[in-house]
Amino acid sequence: MKVKNYMEEIVEALLPHILDEETYKNQCTCEQCINDIKAITLNNLPPKYITSEQGEVLSKVNRFNVQSEIDVKTALIEAIEKVNNSPNHKVNK
Repeated sequence: MKVKNYMEEIVEALLPHILDEETYKNQCTCEQCINDIKAITLNNLPPKYITSEQGEVLSKVNRFNVQSEIDVKTALIEAIEKVNNSPNHKVNK
């Protein structure tokens, strides 16, 4: 297994659920905006690097820590709002 930041998987898993919320129905979901949201979020969270299957299992167990999930959701929401207020592309109205 290669070295990977397990936090990327958590962000990838939680982002669609947040974007499905009524509050974010108008958020642009083009590839640029989604990538910007992910990058901003990951830059504001501590990385969780893993190198083995055992590390992945431990990370999955720790993912269900309520505070950790709240921290990731908070970082995602902040990133969504930042991208929404200043998209990295021309906004069509």
